[in-house]
Amino acid sequence: MFKFLKVLVRNIFQGPATEAFPLQPAPTPDRFRGRVQLNPELCVGCGICKHVCSGDAIRIEQDQEKSGYHFTVWHNTCCLCGSCRYYCPTQAISLTTNWHNAHTEKEKFQLAEYHFVPYAKCEGCGAPIRILPPEISARIYANTPFDVSTIIHLCPNCRQIATAEREQEREHELKGETNEAITE
Repeated sequence: MFKFLKVLVRNIFQGPATEAFPLQPAPTPDRFRGRVQLNPELCVGCGICKHVCSGDAIRIEQDQEKSGYHFTVWHNTCCLCGSCRYYCPTQAISLTTNWHNAHTEKEKFQLAEYHFVPYAKCEGCGAPIRILPPEISARIYANTPFDVSTIIHLCPNCRQIATAEREQEREHELKGETNEAITE
């Protein structure tokens, strides 16, 4: 009986060992995997996040006017695995420390993140395209002699044509230099 009273008195003076969560915010670790958050400026609409989402919480649907696409994350079906962030090639997806997903049936449509990501127009043919972020373009075209700022505003077909024209110009320049060397 004496041991029990000793433990009881010690616990009374130490205070509670649990967090006062409903009354105060709960501390969350820095690298905690919480809700998915999208940066629409970095998203290129590749859809990798949609394919690796184990909870099928991500939807990417093209707009009816084909002027962009709708990106939706349903937080009530997200299992917080972080695969979408891991596989996103442009780091457009991040995970917050907000893990509060409990909700009533009436609130289920409020637990979604909606974004509309508009397309740009190709400078060559006017087709709708999604421009790569400059950091990604610089990494992709790092070992090429091309001006990246002109290539990223073209659709894949126009980019291929522009690249072929530049290669042809370089060949003519090289042939011109060798012809001048031969004539001298």
